[in-house]
Amino acid sequence: MVININETCDLVIFGAKGDLACRKLLPSLYKLEKANKLSNKMRIIGVGRANWDKNTYSDIVYKSLQQFMKIKIEEHVWKNLFSRLEFCNLDVNDTHSFHKLKPILCRSNHLIIYYFAMPPNTFSAICKGLGKVNLNLDSTRIIIEKPLGSSLKTSKKINYEISKYFLENQIFRIDHYLGKETILNLIAFRFSNSLFYYNWNNKFIDHIQITIAEKIGVEGRNKYFDNTGQIRDMVQNHLLQILTIITMSQPINLCSNNIQNEKVKILKALRPFDNINIHNKVVLGQYSENIINGKKIPSYLDDIRKKEHSNTETFVSMKVNIDNKRWYGVPFYLRTGKRLPKKCSKIVIFFKNVPVNIFNNHQNNLPKNKIIIYLQPNEGINIQILNKIPGLEPNYKLDKINLNFNYNRGFKQIELFDAYDRLLLESIRGNQALFVRKDEVELAWKWIDSIFNSFNICRNPPILYPSGTWGPVLSNIMIEKDGYTWN
Repeated sequence: MVININETCDLVIFGAKGDLACRKLLPSLYKLEKANKLSNKMRIIGVGRANWDKNTYSDIVYKSLQQFMKIKIEEHVWKNLFSRLEFCNLDVNDTHSFHKLKPILCRSNHLIIYYFAMPPNTFSAICKGLGKVNLNLDSTRIIIEKPLGSSLKTSKKINYEISKYFLENQIFRIDHYLGKETILNLIAFRFSNSLFYYNWNNKFIDHIQITIAEKIGVEGRNKYFDNTGQIRDMVQNHLLQILTIITMSQPINLCSNNIQNEKVKILKALRPFDNINIHNKVVLGQYSENIINGKKIPSYLDDIRKKEHSNTETFVSMKVNIDNKRWYGVPFYLRTGKRLPKKCSKIVIFFKNVPVNIFNNHQNNLPKNKIIIYLQPNEGINIQILNKIPGLEPNYKLDKINLNFNYNRGFKQIELFDAYDRLLLESIRGNQALFVRKDEVELAWKWIDSIFNSFNICRNPPILYPSGTWGPVLSNIMIEKDGYTWN
């Protein structure tokens, strides 16, 4: 059911004291308040184990906004947001304590949205508690964070426990990359421009690179990350979502199921890894200490305060194949890691060379045309083509030129909202197009499992790479043996 954003709803945030709520959700709610996107009677109800009242919780919210927002908090916006806040002291592992929430929510006939801003191992308890006091109504929705589980088996278990209390059309699985303006634009870029629409296949595209690089280390997520690793944390989530959107066929329309159906077709066509190809197609790394600009950068083991060895990977690069008619034969190179030289997320599409080079007297090897889509930072699109260098010489001399589009320059008067701003709003609207369906999650885990089943990490520890570099040298060798280099 899709509702108008002017209809009223109650947003209940389980894990109101947590990092996700404080760092992402509260700043997004502030920005939506400022943009007048929240209905007048909407309430924001924090849930957590703390003996707080409304004023205490409001103080926590205000301090979080001060800490995590880079703009000055405007008094009139805060006044409106303050009026929406309530708090419920509740232990999600104590089913009987959910009776405290019922009188708060039964005071109105608002649409109720539950945001599970907590670890997935608590989801079953939250659903059970809501069911115990009949707060899992047919009209309610839940928002849950990925990654859901650590394998296909654990993901299925989580989905099964949730399905006891909520239907699929009530469940909004977040991958925040799907809320980024630059990701949304991929659909418009591909399917509204005939220049790209007809050339987006293996006849014209040579190969594609996708990079998500982080300059930071684990940043306080020690226990979580050491049990998860870069493949489960980033590949299973963001990289696969980017890959499916950049390669999916045109959906019938923009309805959620039609978009998700096309993404599912790509996930089904992903070539799984096995014991034969895994060592040639996947490189795992872990950052070690380094000196950068006279400053010592700690190793991963230092960051997680662990003296003994850890086999958790902080870097992964891989060669991926999609075995369908459109993409057969086109290699996709995926790369993501921590403690790399800079923070960036980008897609680089390399086009095939022209079949006959008539400029070979002056330039034997013509560089490939390419499109660079910058997802963050400096969001934009760069199209690189060859152009004649002006001059009176009789010979053609060619050089690369860039056709640039930058969001900040192209849309100076339009604010770029963050991913969580949009996803919170779309969950209120009831639009599931920007969320992940159950079969998407499970197909992604099935493919990820093929990596871990083939690549015994215990016997093949990740290769150390110095902090501030682009990962293990073997990552470069992997792509160079195919005749390419990382962009």
